[in-house]
Amino acid sequence: MSPKPAKIHEGYFLLGKIIRTHGYKGGMKAIFDVDQPQEYRELDMLFIEVRDQLIPWIVENIHFERNKANLKLTDLKDMEGAEKLVGCFIYLPVELLPKLRGNKFYYHEVTGFRVHDEIRGDIGNIDRVVELPNNPLFAITFGDKEILLPISDEIILKVDRKKKMIEVRAPEGLIEIYLQ
Repeated sequence: MSPKPAKIHEGYFLLGKIIRTHGYKGGMKAIFDVDQPQEYRELDMLFIEVRDQLIPWIVENIHFERNKANLKLTDLKDMEGAEKLVGCFIYLPVELLPKLRGNKFYYHEVTGFRVHDEIRGDIGNIDRVVELPNNPLFAITFGDKEILLPISDEIILKVDRKKKMIEVRAPEGLIEIYLQ
């Protein structure tokens, strides 16, 4: 699914994108940019971004084929109406995200967490996640410096949600490169 939307909607997460119409009675096909699309098969409502505004829609019917969904929204009765939404992004409130456990996390969830390296100790707070294709990074503030640390299972040792801390094992010399 690309490109990503430019606007961030506080309190909502990007679920997917409408990619084309489906049938002639207002149906649409959407791609869901999530690991387990089937977790959203009971959706009653979703939000579609139209001109930077989130518009609520009631879901009449949803049917999945892998990570694609055939959507039918209440009050959308014809192909012309559905065509106007092709290319629009779909959002849901963050409260509807499935809870993750262990070292799994959502990027928005760890903003502000402290990062503790097993060798270097406390290296700062996560300001944001830099989403690069196949290589997301934590952007961590350390004094007046910024440290970019890859997000990978080999580096992340423990995510402690109660303490709002992530323990890591940074590759040898990586942190020092940023502190010189």
